[in-house]
Amino acid sequence: MGSLSGYTAIELAGIGPGPMAGMMLSDMGARVILVERMPGNGERGNSIGMRGKESIAVNLKHPEGLSVILKLVERADVLIDPYRPGVCERLGLGPEVCLERNPGLVYGRITGWGQDGPLANSPGHDLGYLSITGALHAIGEDGAKPQIPLNMVADMGGGGMLLLNGILAALLERGKSGRGQVVDAAMVDGAILQLISIHEMIGKDSWDPHRRGVNLLDGGAHHYNVYECANGKFITISALEHKFHAFLLDALGLDQDDVPNRNDPSRWPAYRELLASIFKTRSRQEWCELLEGTDACLSPVLDLEEAPRHPANRARSSHVTVDGIVQPAPAPRFSRTDSLVRHGAPAPGEHTRSILLELGVKPSRIGELVGTGTVG
Repeated sequence: MGSLSGYTAIELAGIGPGPMAGMMLSDMGARVILVERMPGNGERGNSIGMRGKESIAVNLKHPEGLSVILKLVERADVLIDPYRPGVCERLGLGPEVCLERNPGLVYGRITGWGQDGPLANSPGHDLGYLSITGALHAIGEDGAKPQIPLNMVADMGGGGMLLLNGILAALLERGKSGRGQVVDAAMVDGAILQLISIHEMIGKDSWDPHRRGVNLLDGGAHHYNVYECANGKFITISALEHKFHAFLLDALGLDQDDVPNRNDPSRWPAYRELLASIFKTRSRQEWCELLEGTDACLSPVLDLEEAPRHPANRARSSHVTVDGIVQPAPAPRFSRTDSLVRHGAPAPGEHTRSILLELGVKPSRIGELVGTGTVG
């Protein structure tokens, strides 16, 4: 039994962070019913994000279709709204309507820009949201354009995980008050929240906010960097603390006189060149055999196919294979209430009939609803 066993979430189908939050709820034991809109637009979301969920296909613009979802809302603990502000209100599924039907409902809303503000109704994606946070500007080499960190920072970390965090907090609060509430999770807010350490360093004048690739954690420092090896593969060094830095120098045949004043940014370019020349003398495998797992804080840079085969990831079963697709395993781990992937992505509308029967709809009526295109 997962930690959230007994809870039910209604997830209005979307892409990116909404499905991720719903996936994690499902992994942790919640029943997640995915509401897929009819007619479909051919842009179904990521199948990994749909794992473990039930699917009901409904025409939300049809009064009877809307009625079906509102009946589900009455029985649910959580609703996930992935649309721009106002869309659910126009559909008749806004917070006022849903909370009137179910005062204990946690209504989770995920958007890029937030529910209010001048950009609230503007379209966008992870890269655009990240652009106004300062994070994108900070990533990359000195003198080069900013580098795109996949869609992890805003979409997933700042979106999906932030929404999940808000939902769980609201459920905990409901246990005391008995009342639900609206959770406004914005990817911009979540990305900014992840910059706490950088803002701390800016406040202490130990980070140049106008340049990239010259600071402690952005590739400026020699002891927190990526280096190429003899075989064209890469390793990372993250020997920030004094004892780790000293261990690294000793392992490389250097001493403190070779790298004095390790925290002086003006010396970092020369130190980077020194370490780069050393790391080019051996292959990635040789460096890992020598230093991985030691106080040198050295790790291999693995591609996405290599990562599941790394001994540390294998030991923790950090990846699972579902429907032939290698994907992240449920996380975090729990000591008593195991999380698990119950099954892969459902087919669109795979559970429509069983869910309607659960709501008390007669089989003959289900056939009529299918025939009119109300459900599928």
